Amino acid sequence: MSHPHPELTEPGPIPDGGVRVVALGGLGEIGRNMTVFEHAGKLLIVDCGLLFPEENHPGVDLILPDFSYIEDRMDDVVAIVLTHGHEDHIGAVPFLLRLRQDIPIVGSTLTLALIEAKLKEHRIKPFTLAVIEGDVEQLGPFECEFIAVNHSIPDALAVLIRTTGGTILHTGDFKLDQVPLDDRITDLRAFARAGEQGVDLFLVDSTNADIPGFTMAERALSPAIERVFQQARRRIIVACFSSHIHRVQQVLDAAESSGRKVAMVGRSMIRNMGIATELGYLHVPDGVLVDLGKLTQLPDDEQVLISTGSQGEPMAALSRMANRDHKIEVGQDDTVLLASSLIPGNENAVYRVINGLTRLGANVVHKGNATVHVGGHASAGELLYVYNIVQPGNVMPVHGEWRHLVANGDLAVQTGVPRERVILAEDGVVVDLVDGVARIAGAIDCGYVYVDGSSVGGTTETLLKDRRILRDEGFVTIIVVRDTASGKIAAGPEIQTRGFAEDEAIFAQVLPRLEQALEEARQNGANDTHQLQQVIRRTVGSFLGGKLRRRPMVIPIVIDA
Repeated sequence: MSHPHPELTEPGPIPDGGVRVVALGGLGEIGRNMTVFEHAGKLLIVDCGLLFPEENHPGVDLILPDFSYIEDRMDDVVAIVLTHGHEDHIGAVPFLLRLRQDIPIVGSTLTLALIEAKLKEHRIKPFTLAVIEGDVEQLGPFECEFIAVNHSIPDALAVLIRTTGGTILHTGDFKLDQVPLDDRITDLRAFARAGEQGVDLFLVDSTNADIPGFTMAERALSPAIERVFQQARRRIIVACFSSHIHRVQQVLDAAESSGRKVAMVGRSMIRNMGIATELGYLHVPDGVLVDLGKLTQLPDDEQVLISTGSQGEPMAALSRMANRDHKIEVGQDDTVLLASSLIPGNENAVYRVINGLTRLGANVVHKGNATVHVGGHASAGELLYVYNIVQPGNVMPVHGEWRHLVANGDLAVQTGVPRERVILAEDGVVVDLVDGVARIAGAIDCGYVYVDGSSVGGTTETLLKDRRILRDEGFVTIIVVRDTASGKIAAGPEIQTRGFAEDEAIFAQVLPRLEQALEEARQNGANDTHQLQQVIRRTVGSFLGGKLRRRPMVIPIVIDA
């Protein structure tokens, strides 16, 4: 648990007729998107996503939003609205539904199909409501109108939330691709109509707000991908997100035109593309897609593999290939195409994979050396257009790190939004919309919730700190046997180390100091095992810090005999 702003107090009750907005994830970070809207005693949740762990989260599988703010009010939740099917927007839904399984889930056909497949693995059968752009649904006191937006996954939606306390427009993740692969453009006419009726609070995707100009169209990538296929001499391995249907479509089309066959690797990739094909969002050319066993029997220059692992995830297929820990062996003159952008925080992991593949002789093509990916988020030029079209009363940048939020807020100010009407908030900051004015009303405890194996929430920052120490510094164990009758040390201290680079002979210098400290503790009446362990920990820890400038974990063991 963490409090985002110590200077802010717990918020009071919502003013009469007001709307309260609390982000439990997605502000100040890329991922874990979840926003709670409260009005007339009811709660509406928009998105409920995951954050993937970084190097400073050893042993952690997933990071969830902190549900403690709403866990005592689950009966007040009228629905979960999902803007699109990416993991950072839907991945935490199974964990939220553990608190109440019958919450209606509202989203587009593809989004619901992806979450239903995920929930099936958790043995949860959800209550779902499919919507399309233009639909209006009354969800408790919230009237929600759904608006088409394009993103790097089909069927994305913005949501216009009308209440008696004000109107809120949440873009979800979006961009303004004017020639999208699925011919489904962001509906700026609907944005304009909302603006004419009055948008009191505008929640706007910030991910590319600090990038000037306009995000490149998806169609512009097709020639670049085709060139990679034409120039490849042997096998081609494409790594992308398991939900990036547009990119997989381009790869399938390039494979058909170059006379290659395609197999998919990775459970999530196979599952998601199967769903997309069944629903008509992915069009597989006849005879192009084969299973992996059949593909490997073909000549190398006829093979294409589409796999997960574009972010350097340790257990994903591409990382295992780079480490020679996969049945697919990357070899000399293979071409590896990383068809995804780097999520902030994943850079080191991705470059380790690139280095590993290059060492094996592969030609690695990525965004840094070729135009093989475009982002799924509106850049600064597009955001300026949207602000001028909507002309909101208040703006709250969402979905981004702090630099993205600030850049987005500055864009709003450039289009005439008063700076005091731009709300820069982080996770846990409470924003109230009252009489057309949005203000910060306080803050709640809102921290990371770690999924560690089967444990949800059991892993704490203290435990992670211990893991980091063990990983980076190793540990030192000191074993002492004490005579229970006299209280004197009968054997030891014996010192053992693991993961500690120093010569163990260095500990000969601390032994006399440790024996003296234990004897002084005995003479001062310290006869409790815990007290003696603390003496050992302080003495050895102080020595190692002062002498070696190292901070390994010190594990004292006192045995009574």
